[in-house]
Amino acid sequence: MINLDRRPDRWRRVRRELDRFRCRHGDRLTVLTRRISAVDARYMTSASDPAVLRPAYTLADQLTVEPNPLLKIDDTARAHEIAMTREEIAVALSHIETWRRVVTGDDTTALILEDDVVMTSGFARRLKATWTALQDPSGSPDFDLLYLAYKDVSTETTRPGADPVHRREPGVWEAAAYVLTKAGAQKLLDRLPAFGPIDLWLNLQFTTLKTFTAGRRLIEQRIDEPSINSYSVLPALSRVGVITKEKALLPSSHRLRGPVIGLGAAHSGLTSLARALSMVGYTCLSDLDRMPADELGMLQRGERGRLFNAYVNIGSLNDKSIRGIAAANPHALFVLTTLDHVPGKLPASRVLHLDRTVADKWNSLSEFLGIDYPPFLYPEAEDIGKRSIASRLPLDKPLPATDLKFDTSPWILPRRLLNWQGIQIQSDQSSGSATSIKWSAGKPLDDDETWKLRDDTFPSNLALFSPRNVTAHIDGLALAMRRESTPVREFTAAAIASRTNYLYGSFAAEFRPSSVPGLITGLFLHRNGPRQEIDIEFLGNDTTKMLVNVFYNPGHDGTKLEYGYRGTPTEIALGFDAAADFHTYEIDWRPNRIAWKVDGETVYERTLWNPTPIPDQPLEFNLNLWHSRSTEFAGHLDTYSLPTRTEVRSIVITTSSS
Repeated sequence: MINLDRRPDRWRRVRRELDRFRCRHGDRLTVLTRRISAVDARYMTSASDPAVLRPAYTLADQLTVEPNPLLKIDDTARAHEIAMTREEIAVALSHIETWRRVVTGDDTTALILEDDVVMTSGFARRLKATWTALQDPSGSPDFDLLYLAYKDVSTETTRPGADPVHRREPGVWEAAAYVLTKAGAQKLLDRLPAFGPIDLWLNLQFTTLKTFTAGRRLIEQRIDEPSINSYSVLPALSRVGVITKEKALLPSSHRLRGPVIGLGAAHSGLTSLARALSMVGYTCLSDLDRMPADELGMLQRGERGRLFNAYVNIGSLNDKSIRGIAAANPHALFVLTTLDHVPGKLPASRVLHLDRTVADKWNSLSEFLGIDYPPFLYPEAEDIGKRSIASRLPLDKPLPATDLKFDTSPWILPRRLLNWQGIQIQSDQSSGSATSIKWSAGKPLDDDETWKLRDDTFPSNLALFSPRNVTAHIDGLALAMRRESTPVREFTAAAIASRTNYLYGSFAAEFRPSSVPGLITGLFLHRNGPRQEIDIEFLGNDTTKMLVNVFYNPGHDGTKLEYGYRGTPTEIALGFDAAADFHTYEIDWRPNRIAWKVDGETVYERTLWNPTPIPDQPLEFNLNLWHSRSTEFAGHLDTYSLPTRTEVRSIVITTSSS
């Protein structure tokens, strides 16, 4: 039984499941069960041994196991490499270690289980029949690998029956429950290094292993124990156009204990604490010299309706105010990052010491807050100190702005707060050397170190990006949209992206968007893991308006928080038709605010928590033309208007390093 050390609850649950059955000698199955401590992705600090596991595979490997009518195994698929997630690496290493145990053990066969399984009705009877059918005349098992839990995705599926099925070709998913003989385990170890998710790699060994599936699934994974693993193939299939439906991904709503207040000395991990609280779903205000007066007053009076439910490293929270807040908020919790920083007498049950000597901060914090242990690494961020709040100056030439429907998440403040204008942080006056990347009409866009022409797509895009649709001419670039059938889409579109991710700077382009309804011209900054994004978009059904948007998820690089379907969109009335002539559109992104500019003039601005935090991870620059799946959003496409194009005259990216 493969089980994580930090999940004793799963170990207890699966033991109860096994105790429902007895072996032929009358012993409960738990007597025969040995627990294998699973490799934990959260604590992996080094790369896997390349002689054991190569943490990548190709799209061709995926299609070998699960063919797709839209894709074929060709040189492109063989060259399309997919990096495994940390969770997939940990699962693979756990199974490989278990095979070693089988080889060195005394038994000729072993049933290998993951810790989220349940036996189906008739399990014992059907297992006995399957076992009998797979014995040789001497009574020994006549197989190497027998799947008891599986999902059949082969092109020649068989109807469920009583007899086991000999699997000679790939097409079997899951490694939650399988029987492995000692000889089979040795064959697998001899075939190392494995590559890719372990259930995929097992399929590629069927030619050398005598593999069977039970006539029907005898063991299933629990539906009430959702997986927290992330799967590397899903974003890859989205990019190549196989996944055509995008489901709105929203954070689960659960009641969090609090309010939570984080205190400590400078450079004691307060910024990391604030990020950690945000990652588990708190709306966290942090690292400020003072708190907005209304928010502080409500907290001191213990009133509901506050904007935030966590406060870390706030100058307004001194020892005197903390004692009053503790009295007014009987459920308030206090996290101290410095051992000697104890403001007054607080009940021990409401205080957590989380100084730098605590080895597993997630364990201490999650137990204290009464939440599940998070599936990502605890953040290690440099303390940014208490930032000064400044007065907000009105824009010289603001344009009329209308908010559209926002997503709902812990990192978006609700728009019912009519007078809330966010928090203006004083600008950092430190200067650094400026770095500019410039392209202008008449120059080729062939700098492979700077730019890439996209050849992928995403679920809500009804077109496939094609490098052939980006063409240079004497007056600039054309991003074209055509009716052109491909295996995954009926249209092709165009996109330019930077090969470098940038942290803050100015991102501008002079262009004229397409005015064909159903199409979107976008200039935006983007990343996944965590998802953060800053947008300028022109909807072809009304190019007199500019749509600006921000998506925010917290976390360091690699954090699999990618919530957001609509984001926080706002329409800006330009006062002219953008499709009639060229204009320069710019995103000016700083740590303390985002400004959207048209022809050099700031027309709209967002500050901290207006309504989201400012994206704080490096982002990729993009300029594209695409076909939206949402007719409500961009209108119906008139195919007789194709081909069409967005014309680009210049691109300028300016960043600075301190």
